[in-house]
Amino acid sequence: MELEPIVPFEPTRVQTPPSGTKWVAQVKWDGVRILHYFDGNESRLFNRKLNERTMQYPELLDTNAFCKARSVILDGEVIAFDMTKPSFHEIMKRDRLKQAQKIELSVNTNPVTYMIFDILFYNGAWVTDKSLDYRQRLLDKIIVPRNNIQISQNFSDGIALFNLMKQYQMEGVVYKDISSKYRINGKDGRWKKHKIVNDLFAVVGGITRSNHIVNSLLLGLYTDKDDFIYIGSAGTGKLTRHDWVFITEQTNKIVSAKRPFSNDPEKSKDVIWVKPELTVKVEYLEFTPGGTMRHPSIQTIIDVDKNECTINQIFK
Repeated sequence: MELEPIVPFEPTRVQTPPSGTKWVAQVKWDGVRILHYFDGNESRLFNRKLNERTMQYPELLDTNAFCKARSVILDGEVIAFDMTKPSFHEIMKRDRLKQAQKIELSVNTNPVTYMIFDILFYNGAWVTDKSLDYRQRLLDKIIVPRNNIQISQNFSDGIALFNLMKQYQMEGVVYKDISSKYRINGKDGRWKKHKIVNDLFAVVGGITRSNHIVNSLLLGLYTDKDDFIYIGSAGTGKLTRHDWVFITEQTNKIVSAKRPFSNDPEKSKDVIWVKPELTVKVEYLEFTPGGTMRHPSIQTIIDVDKNECTINQIFK
């Protein structure tokens, strides 16, 4: 049977860990959410937006080598490392590749690991109505871990795990109700994410240049009324010289005579306005009373829909 891709379950955001014995804690991996579909003959990979990523990660397609199932849908995170810890910037290098030759080379130069944390479908039947405890025991039974295939570990002490993640500058912790069912295309408090760093997807609305190369981005988010508001500028982070050249090439095509922001940025001298089309992921410390990010750092260029670049990210 052909398995149709589904939208995975999402956690809600919290500022404090939940209490009680029903909760388990897992590392929040800074990677790309990927569901692995195996119908018994063919393996395919899709992200949470239902975009296919089968070609990008060929080393994850030999399902029979690590999974004892006739058919299965697995849920997890594909991660890549920057020195010693997972890096969203590194995984996006893989995720953006389109050419088969570059993908083949990247398997060795930029390896990935699939961290599996759930199972939705097994041997022709859905298991989403089973408890997380049941689904995890099923994973332990059928998954054969290897270097690039691992099962996410449960921790009973979420506070200790959070403090450890903070020490190693990781992204955070996800708390899960061990008795909970899995709701396809759902989002509620049965899973909770406690993030160490604040981040969001933002849209570029203006740029500055130095020696004809972009060196700073003016960023914005959309309100519920579709107003595009300025939230600050950033010129530092993990972008390479090659990334800045790419941004220069892309923004050269979308230069606009009109300011796209509904509010007036405090930084407007020498700014070149652009149509709000290019999107990036940004980390920041907090928002100032004036509504701009404090110490923003650009993590990577990412292709996301405008509907994801809203002020609601700040409160979720």
